[in-house]
Amino acid sequence: MKVARHYLVSGEVQGVGFRFFAQRVAARHQVVGYVRNLPDGRVEVLAEGTPESVEGFKHDIAAGPQHARVEQVEEVSVEPTGRYPTFRIER
Repeated sequence: MKVARHYLVSGEVQGVGFRFFAQRVAARHQVVGYVRNLPDGRVEVLAEGTPESVEGFKHDIAAGPQHARVEQVEEVSVEPTGRYPTFRIER
């Protein structure tokens, strides 16, 4: 069973390696999808995988990398599409 979650991450999350961190965390949890910076300073993430892998991924991105300061993670459940073969950084 696959699930998908859309996250909007707020705080000091741009210019601190957050996207690369998310990509490494996704590989560790075997999650596919994407991460990208938004013009308003937040980071958008889409994650698909098993319920356990997506929950573990969320836990790690909520902590963020060393130089980030995550203030809020907004989460919305969405339908998995299966269209992402990997987890990628989008520009």
